[in-house]
Amino acid sequence: MQRIIDANFNRSSEGARVLEEIARFILEDESLSESFKSIRHSINKISDKYYGENLASRDSENDIGININNPDTRQGVDTIFKANIKRLEESLRVLAEYTGKAEFEKIRYKVYTLEKVMYTKLLEKFSKLRLKDTKLYLVTNSDKFETEDAFLNAVASALQGGADIVQLREKTRNAAETLALAKKVRLLCDEFNAVFIVNDRVDIAYLSGADGVHLGQDDIDVESARKILGDNAIIGVSTHAPKQAKKAVADGADYIGAGPVFTTPTKPGRASVGLEYIKWVSENIKIPAFAIGGIDFSNVDSVLQTGIGRIAVVRAIINSANPKKSAEELKSKI
Repeated sequence: MQRIIDANFNRSSEGARVLEEIARFILEDESLSESFKSIRHSINKISDKYYGENLASRDSENDIGININNPDTRQGVDTIFKANIKRLEESLRVLAEYTGKAEFEKIRYKVYTLEKVMYTKLLEKFSKLRLKDTKLYLVTNSDKFETEDAFLNAVASALQGGADIVQLREKTRNAAETLALAKKVRLLCDEFNAVFIVNDRVDIAYLSGADGVHLGQDDIDVESARKILGDNAIIGVSTHAPKQAKKAVADGADYIGAGPVFTTPTKPGRASVGLEYIKWVSENIKIPAFAIGGIDFSNVDSVLQTGIGRIAVVRAIINSANPKKSAEELKSKI
C-alpha cells in the first residue's frame, strides 16, 4: 500500500507542476499559476510526513509499470493540459482513499473548478493554433430539418466523423433563435474539440462564445470585427477572386473561403469561380484557405488536385443520410 501512496504523491506533485508552468509561461495568468503552486505545496507538505516510509517502500527498478506502453500522445498544449489535469485529479482520489486524509478531497474539488477555468482560457488563447490543423469545414443551416434536435444530431454526427470546424449559417431565424441555437452548437464543438464559427453575425459570435466569425464581402470589415471579438478571435472572409483574397490577407483575416468552386443552391445567383481560382489560391495565399461551393463526392478529387488541401462543405455532409460516414470519407480524401 505504501508504494501506491508514494507513486501518487509523485504523480500529483508532477501534474500540479506541469499545470503551474502552463499557467505561468503560456497563459501568463498569475492567479492560476499561484493556485497550482499552492496546491503543489499543500501536497508536498503532507508528503513530507510520509517521506521516510515512501523512500523505504520505493522499488522503481522492479516496478512493472515501467514496461507498460502509454497509448497517449501529446499533440499540443491542450492535450498536455488534459493529461496532467486528469493525472492530478486521479492521484488525489487515490491519496484520499489510501491515506484517509480529507485534505485531498478538498484539493481535488478545487482542481475540478480550476480545470474548467483554465481550459476555457486555453481555448481562447489557442483557437488560432487549432485553426492550422483543420482540414474539413462544415457549414450548416437548420432549414432542411424538421426539428432542432434532428439538426443538432446531424451536427454531432458530422463532428464524430471528423469535421474540424463548424460554421452556423442561419439566414431565416431571428436573432434570439440564432443565439440560442449557437450556444448549443458551441457546446457540441467543445465536446469534440472543434472550432466554432458564426456566419455574418459578430454579435451572435460574441454572445455565444464562438471562436470567431465568418464575413462575406458585404459584411463589416475585419478590423471592426476584431475590435468586438478581440485579438484571439478567428476571422474568416469569403473571397471570389485574387484581388479579394489579397485584400483579406492584408486586412488581417485568419483564413479565407475560396469559391463557390461549382454552382450551388446555397449561393443562388452567384457564378462559380472554377478550379483555376482555387489553384491560384493554393499557390499564392499563405493563410489557411478553404475551397467551398458545390463540393461533393463527385468532384472533391478534382478540387484537391489543385493543391488546396482544405475544403468546406454544406449539403455533402449535413444533408446526407449519414453525416458521420460522409465526414469520415471526405476527411480521408483530404
